[in-house]
Amino acid sequence: MMFWKSVVGKLWISILLLVCFILAFLIILLTGYFETYYKKLAERDVEKQALHIAELLDEDPNSEIPYYIARNTSSDTAVAIMNETGETWYSSDSIDEQISFQKLLADQDFSKAMTNQEMVMKVVDSNSQLLSEANDYEYVMIAVPLQAGGIVVVSRSLYQAQVTSGKMVNFIFIAAMFAVFLTTIFAFFLSTRITAPLRRMKEMSFQLGQGNFNEKVSIVSKDEIGELARAFNQMGKQLQVHMTALKEEKEQLYSILSSMADGVITLNQNGDIVMTNPPADRLLSLWYAEEEQDTYEDSQLPEGLLELFRKVVVQETKQIMEVDLGKANWVIVMTPLYNQTKIRGAVAVLRDMTEERLLDKMRKDFIANVSHELRTPMVMLQGYSEAILDDIASTDEEKKELVQIIYDESLRLGRLVNELLDLARMESGKVQLNLEEVRIHEFVEKIIRKFQGVSKEKNITLEAHFYNIIYSYVFDLDRMEQVLTNLIDNAMRHTEAGGKVELGIEKLEKGLQLQVTDTGSGIPKEDLPFVFERFYKADKARTRGISGTGLGLAIARNIVQTHGGEMKVSSEFGEGTTFTVFLPYRKL
Repeated sequence: MMFWKSVVGKLWISILLLVCFILAFLIILLTGYFETYYKKLAERDVEKQALHIAELLDEDPNSEIPYYIARNTSSDTAVAIMNETGETWYSSDSIDEQISFQKLLADQDFSKAMTNQEMVMKVVDSNSQLLSEANDYEYVMIAVPLQAGGIVVVSRSLYQAQVTSGKMVNFIFIAAMFAVFLTTIFAFFLSTRITAPLRRMKEMSFQLGQGNFNEKVSIVSKDEIGELARAFNQMGKQLQVHMTALKEEKEQLYSILSSMADGVITLNQNGDIVMTNPPADRLLSLWYAEEEQDTYEDSQLPEGLLELFRKVVVQETKQIMEVDLGKANWVIVMTPLYNQTKIRGAVAVLRDMTEERLLDKMRKDFIANVSHELRTPMVMLQGYSEAILDDIASTDEEKKELVQIIYDESLRLGRLVNELLDLARMESGKVQLNLEEVRIHEFVEKIIRKFQGVSKEKNITLEAHFYNIIYSYVFDLDRMEQVLTNLIDNAMRHTEAGGKVELGIEKLEKGLQLQVTDTGSGIPKEDLPFVFERFYKADKARTRGISGTGLGLAIARNIVQTHGGEMKVSSEFGEGTTFTVFLPYRKL
């Protein structure tokens, strides 16, 4: 910053100009005063002297006293005595050098003294025609008339007055320069003392702008500057309190937004993104990936969301839209934000409705599947019962066959209802496990024996393998038998003749692992996430035939989860499937 633009420079220049103005005014005033004073003094002296000489001559024209007085005047005073015809009776040497008598008598003012008997006094400057020759000084001249005729002329040079005035001006100028020097020192001292706290406040203002609220301004006085410094320090404390509160509120808001399951996007009046939370970032990334565009930048919106923002701004009402991104489904609710009466942006809440839509679809599919599964045996029961009632079966063998079909369908209907009840109890957590210590080898042999007949009939190899030593384990015997029975039954159904089904048992560090592997048809990759859903039969790999209910895998997984374990599936279409069951260690 330039010196004269600073507070110190402005204050110094102001004080200096004020002092210079006052000193200049005093010089002019004193110079004029002294010049006037010396002129008045000279006028009084010459008038007194001229009147005294004229008075003496009027009393006695032949007296020598007036001439004596004229001869003994000071060197700067000249005297001349003239008669009425202009003849000089007496003149001092100095007056001959000063005055041209012919011009004096011809002067309009001085001629009145001779003709009108009037006293005439006049200040003659250095260029006046009354002087014998031009010089640098002024003269005071007076002409006093005599009673007997003639005049007395007295002239005094103002040389001494002008010299004294010049010396006085030089003295005042030197004093003024000294005063300016002292004023400069005083101004710098005063301005520095005044502006030092102000400069410190300026530095502290920059520190406050950078977020440093610990700096303080030193209070060196109790005047207004000190009060300002005290107020500034208090302001810094209040700003620190408010900034801390704002930071805490911002962090709290960020924590709330980050922990929300719903996405939140805040937009300004131009539609640029101001703030987002992680769920919103995920949606925007998915949206741009779905449209095969580059990853979005912080201030950009997808075209669909930008169009929704325009509707919100134009209509000034809440807008809702639903977005399908592959297998994800989102609902977006956008509401305008107001700055008093003007819209300053909008806030969009994005809710992931994928699970809700999936659950709704599962509910509808469940109702449809249950209705279908229940209708089939009920229709058969009704049809064969009507056949018996209408005596369509003529022989006992035919009646017995119809009754057997009715009995089988009633058993199937009972199994379906029981499995639905079991599944509902498991999902509600109301099933109690009957835990016991089970001998693993005997348990596995029992399961293998159960399917020996089916495996021989279908020409499928069924084997069990123990990968390490294990004697016993704690679980619910009946429930786990139900799980393995379901898995092996599925494997047998979808494995062609000559194939192989294997049950593997392995003791791990954290629990027991059971694997059922087959060389059957496998499950398509797109169907793998849904194999544990109830009644899911989108692919033949899930079809259990006429006697199946479509609930086996769902029940098996719930039994495993009730034990605190997990159940997984891996498969390659056309190469086989592996179901893995893990049971953690438990104690009785």
